[in-house]
Amino acid sequence: MSSAQWVGLWLVLGGGFCQGTFMLPMKWTKNWNFENTWLIFSISAYLIFPWLIVFATVPQFAEVFRATSRGTLIEVGLLGIGWALSAVSFGVGIDAIGLSLGFAIIYGLAAFGGAIIPLVTTPGISSERIAVTIASLVVMVVGVIICSFAGKWKEAAANPEKKAKLSYGTGVLMCVISGLLGACGNLGFDAGGKISHVAVTLGISRFNSTSLVWAYLCIFMFLANAGYSVILLRRNRSAHIFARNAGKYFPSGFLMGAFWIAGFFLYGIGAGKLGDLGLSLGWGILMSAIVLIANGWGIGTGEWKGSPAWAQRRLATGLVVLIIAIVGLSVANQIH
Repeated sequence: MSSAQWVGLWLVLGGGFCQGTFMLPMKWTKNWNFENTWLIFSISAYLIFPWLIVFATVPQFAEVFRATSRGTLIEVGLLGIGWALSAVSFGVGIDAIGLSLGFAIIYGLAAFGGAIIPLVTTPGISSERIAVTIASLVVMVVGVIICSFAGKWKEAAANPEKKAKLSYGTGVLMCVISGLLGACGNLGFDAGGKISHVAVTLGISRFNSTSLVWAYLCIFMFLANAGYSVILLRRNRSAHIFARNAGKYFPSGFLMGAFWIAGFFLYGIGAGKLGDLGLSLGWGILMSAIVLIANGWGIGTGEWKGSPAWAQRRLATGLVVLIIAIVGLSVANQIH
């Protein structure tokens, strides 16, 4: 690889680190309910940071939206709603079952969706690519199932006093929903290429125009996630909890948002520097890094403390199977 591609590789790894880490600060807000932390995260990740980038790079963004067809804005918006529902399920699922299992299930299924959609919608795909992709998807599903069953011990060890937590089964279901809907983000970004095209015709660089697409998608992410958090705040009467450890917990919520947006930013730059390898090598490295980093944090913070040996072996096996599947999908992306 060239020196530029090596730089791209490290940037992709940095993106994977940030995406695998962004939920970690939530562990530092133990005296807040889920909805308290998630509202601060939603404000920072889906509203403040994306639009700060737009204001800095695309000052004429309103002109771009005026010149974009209403049909395009509606199409991207609907996909943004799907992505928003994925994000809500993500937060609820991770809060219920932890970083290790949650990230393994969600990103495993997100990789599944990201691979199966081009297989169905793209004409002229070679039989070799179809075969490798299907084989990798089967392995992916097996890995997700193994990881899911690895955490069954958590259900028996659950603390019944923690009513804010969902049951293990419901937490897994939320992660499955999040993973399956996760492809809406990529589909929305792809459909948003029409917005980028309008921006380029108005003299905006293609790189800066992509930030406008992400920011537009994030509007729907913010509305759904902040709205859900506000509903929980009212239902649980937990708004007063914001006063607890505010000096420490508010920065933790904003740090979650910073990690989240940094992961997308670094991956976007890195994948571009990798050129044709961005969609294959870069994507596979990103998915693998996210799953491994999140599991590293989960294990390091004691999520598996006291777990039986069979559960630890099952988790390790599931992770290995997931990484093999991700590598297989990366290889499939290089087959024409």
